[in-house]
Amino acid sequence: MDRNQMLRKLKEDEDKIWDVLVVGGGATGLGVALDSTTRGFSTLLLEQVDFSKGTSSRSTKLVHGGVRYLAQGDVSLVLEALHERGLLRQNAPHLVKNQKFIIPNYSWWSGPFFTLGMKVYDMMSGKLGLGSSERISKEETLKAIPNLDEKDLIGGVIYYDGQFDDSRLAINLAQTIIENEGVALNYFKVTGLLKDDEGIVNGVVATDMESGEEFKIRSRSVVNATGVFADNILKMNNPKAKKIIRPSQGVHIILDKSFLQGESAIMIPKTSDGRVLFAVPWHNKVILGTTDTPLDDADMEPRALEEEIDFILRTAGKYLKKDPEREDVLSIFAGLRPLAAPEDSEGKETKEISRSHKLIISLSGLVTITGGKWTTYRKMAQDTIDKAILIAGLHDTPCVTENMPIHGYVKHTDYKDHLYVYGSDKLELLEMIEKEPKMNEKLHERLPFIKGEILWAVRYEMARTLEDVLARRVRALFLDARASIDVAEDVAKIMAKELNYKRKWVKDQVKVYTELAQGYILE
Repeated sequence: MDRNQMLRKLKEDEDKIWDVLVVGGGATGLGVALDSTTRGFSTLLLEQVDFSKGTSSRSTKLVHGGVRYLAQGDVSLVLEALHERGLLRQNAPHLVKNQKFIIPNYSWWSGPFFTLGMKVYDMMSGKLGLGSSERISKEETLKAIPNLDEKDLIGGVIYYDGQFDDSRLAINLAQTIIENEGVALNYFKVTGLLKDDEGIVNGVVATDMESGEEFKIRSRSVVNATGVFADNILKMNNPKAKKIIRPSQGVHIILDKSFLQGESAIMIPKTSDGRVLFAVPWHNKVILGTTDTPLDDADMEPRALEEEIDFILRTAGKYLKKDPEREDVLSIFAGLRPLAAPEDSEGKETKEISRSHKLIISLSGLVTITGGKWTTYRKMAQDTIDKAILIAGLHDTPCVTENMPIHGYVKHTDYKDHLYVYGSDKLELLEMIEKEPKMNEKLHERLPFIKGEILWAVRYEMARTLEDVLARRVRALFLDARASIDVAEDVAKIMAKELNYKRKWVKDQVKVYTELAQGYILE
């Protein structure tokens, strides 16, 4: 995956009319581009920053049906998500693993209630289920999670869901797009829409953010898959367009693994704000989350509010023997859900708005896809391209992604080795390191990553900035923000040598990255 090569492909035929042009390189846009190119359509994806820079790298790292949606009675969404969860586990087993969850029971009625609920969840999973739920005793619950608060504990309910690495999956999707003759470019910002004499969208105006060069690119269909920024593209299409996105902020906190002993995750089914809270093992750390806070505006780098931080720490403290404090937080990050708010949602809390995706067709033919979540990205993409075929008059070709392995596919994975996220690329990565033994050195004593991963990210995964590497190719920023700042200069030097950049680039990148990473640290 080489950006210069992608750029050459874009430039080699300036008069080319693409079948499908996708704006946005998060989970949704990548899914749409993959669906399109694997149906045989000429496909171009443009992302203004880096793949999964926004919401798609800031999830709870779960591939799940949505226990909370079941409680809300949104059965169709749960059925769809459970089916897609099974397909994602099947198509990307190197990234999606089976995770055991325990719901601790502190009241006599909660055991039977949640046992019944999870049996329904199992049943809805059908053949793509990950394991059978069961009720367990207090002793079995404490054996699974030794540091769970014992006071008033009666027992627990086990169920199974999927767990994954979001931005790594995004990179693998981009690689799969390119392997199927699609073109995917990061740091390429769409600044306007092109229209014909009848007002039908037939392309975009876009700028290469690295060179400043402007392009007018024609296409038969344009898909707006920009998540929380979807309204910006809709305004380009029609300056009078009403806002359709209600951003909802979800905050996550990363703690040391000692806060969640054992391999099981905890699902707290009813918090004080009516949500669920998860404590999940992730890359030998613990991820706590999340919140559901409505915001008026979308930001590329959203920040956790004090009340969200207090809520997560306080709620987790009720269930863990050792209460997490601010100084225990290794990293804190926020993501914005692009909720597709129905017209009657005024006054509703964001947690009450359905997580189903929504397709909007503008009179100009612009196709906008919003809402949804990582778990259902593939189905969202299928629905979007089905609609684009209809609107643009493309050849009606069936979707093939349901049973299609994603780049990196390896059936049997050792999740204890941190290099597991590379899947089938792991062997080539190790061969590269063997030729340059210094690349086998660890970046930091508190991080599992090695120097060779930096080279790999630049050479084969289109990493262009220090943030691309430390936030999304390796997950240093999300796992230990302070440690990531410590290694920033060393990483920038490795990148600069590979990219043939001068010392000033290193200095500038370290400065920009350090300022960014400070926002992931709780003072």
